[in-house]
Amino acid sequence: MTDTPDVPDPERNRLSGRLSRTAKVGANLSGAGISFAANTLFGGAQGDERIAKALAAALGRSKGPLMKVAQMVSTIPDFLPAEYADELGQLQAQAPAMGWPFVKRRMRAELGPDWLSQFDTFQKEASHAASLGQVHDARLHDGRRVACKLQYPDMSSAVESDVGQLKAMLGLFKRMDGSIDLTEMVGEVTDRLREELDYGREAKHMALYAAMLADKDFVQVPEPVPEFSTDRLLTMTWLDGERLDAFESAAQETRNHIAEMLFWTWWGPFNGHAVIHGDPHLGNYQVTGGGTGINLLDFGCIRVFPPTFVEGVVDLYRATLAEDFDAAYAAYEKWGFQNLSRELVEVLNIWARFIYGPLLDDRVRSVADGVSAGEYGRKEAFQVRRLLKEKGPVKIPREFVFMDRAAIGLGAAYLRLKAEVNYHRLFEESLEGFDVTTVAARQASALKAAGLRPSSS
Repeated sequence: MTDTPDVPDPERNRLSGRLSRTAKVGANLSGAGISFAANTLFGGAQGDERIAKALAAALGRSKGPLMKVAQMVSTIPDFLPAEYADELGQLQAQAPAMGWPFVKRRMRAELGPDWLSQFDTFQKEASHAASLGQVHDARLHDGRRVACKLQYPDMSSAVESDVGQLKAMLGLFKRMDGSIDLTEMVGEVTDRLREELDYGREAKHMALYAAMLADKDFVQVPEPVPEFSTDRLLTMTWLDGERLDAFESAAQETRNHIAEMLFWTWWGPFNGHAVIHGDPHLGNYQVTGGGTGINLLDFGCIRVFPPTFVEGVVDLYRATLAEDFDAAYAAYEKWGFQNLSRELVEVLNIWARFIYGPLLDDRVRSVADGVSAGEYGRKEAFQVRRLLKEKGPVKIPREFVFMDRAAIGLGAAYLRLKAEVNYHRLFEESLEGFDVTTVAARQASALKAAGLRPSSS
């Protein structure tokens, strides 16, 4: 990363920035709040649907971090009721790009007034724009094609403001019915969102994944270019590939192979190093070589787990396979679930049997027959929520949030591909020689090499 002068940071988390953002977002949400009040009194059975539509419209106008949070929570099946998840899930990750004046200001602030001369070419139009930043295609004088990821202005203040709005929003639209204690879940989403603004950390995540996947020659990870990167500019090598959904009609063998590559790209780092890529968005995978390789992109949302959490995941898999209730109970406790009872564990086991279902079945199969990618996990989440309302509440540990989200996202990708593989054999292979002490040592070594510290939670 390039050095920056020791001067006050104009884009730090500032009170004035937070207040300005809060006023803007609050104005957008006020209409949704009126809708909530009216429909609570007069809406009848259709009230929740109308509230959800108003909320989605308000968030769509707000853009920025709060919209990204909405996208995040809409992909966690047990976080929101179905009406809210359906509406928020339609918010587009692709946002209108900021124009050339912003690009010039950002690049000048990060690389100096002569920034443009440091590139052989630099495309004025963004090749991709999202809620927190946008990417430009460029070429360095040494011939390397690179992607320059520019963070939007005042994102630190916007994140802190929007985190406060998120908490208020969940209080206002509280149709959570007391079945799940969301405290840890909101904290987890908040922490990951803050980390996404740390481009220095994201560059280290790239190095971490390159090391963890070094023995998987079918996976490519972009390489950061430190001399052209700062806290708010991340320059990395450009990777070319086709969209995953372009292969939905490919030969069955090709689709199966892509699914197997996705499995090792996700489960390999998890079972081997207690690390996951926490953003299941299909745009974060590209297919190369006509279906023989994949590119893994966007390393802002990476979750480093305590190795004992992974041990709990493995323990629960084995307990579910053996139908051992006591072992399952112990595994949930190892995960960090609190206030458990026999009845609550029986409810949680419904979700476990769904998540682990393809891994338990020793045969070639789809992830779920007759289920669309968008509906994957919804029916089971509804059943669990209904039962928890009777038996709960249960406090969900924060580590569970992105594990759950990413597993559902991966399953949805398999459904899009209509893949048919033996997930049980793959998972058993990934567990060969599994030992939590070995995982802890391997994780510590990999994090140290990448310049990262273990997770504090």
